[in-house]
Amino acid sequence: MKETKSHWEEVYDKKSHQDASWYQETPATSLEFIKELELSECSKIIDVGGGDSNFVDHLLKEGFRDISVLDISERAIEKAKKRLKEDAERVNWIVADASEFEATQVYHLWHDRAAFHFLTESKQIENYIRTLENSVASGGFVILATFSTEGPEKCSGRTIKQYSKKDLQELLKHKFQLLKFKNIDHKTPGGAIQNFTFCCFKKK
Repeated sequence: MKETKSHWEEVYDKKSHQDASWYQETPATSLEFIKELELSECSKIIDVGGGDSNFVDHLLKEGFRDISVLDISERAIEKAKKRLKEDAERVNWIVADASEFEATQVYHLWHDRAAFHFLTESKQIENYIRTLENSVASGGFVILATFSTEGPEKCSGRTIKQYSKKDLQELLKHKFQLLKFKNIDHKTPGGAIQNFTFCCFKKK
């Protein structure tokens, strides 16, 4: 974990969030999926690997009142807090490795866009899935987005693991039902196109 954490601290130290390859001014697909779920404003939401992305800004604008953002990089979270100013106090910030995170509460929505695919070792993946299964409330939801089998094999100097819809279904089949799926092309600030697998699941 130490080497991984150092890598991401360096990434966030060198790049503004607008320059990062995963940057989205508006996280349209995630917001579209969430709108269809019709969650109440008091729903507990966690954004895993949220870094200093704009996603939390949009959740706050939508009126959600119980938001957690988890990231391995303390620097990323510092930058997000600075951007949000006084609104940062309305968010629960968690500095942790997603593969080692131990939740202390249950969530109605687990959101992860582009963090899970950085976990390439079997033990990391197993730990992540176990935590996800134990942390999502019965009837709760998971929005999971990864690079697809048509997407990049590396990101930010790290090897990633690609997933198809079938792959993600297989991983979560014991406790979750697939509700919605999309393949989307994400255009990076540098102009590259990255294909993503977006899935929304409901806990059985």
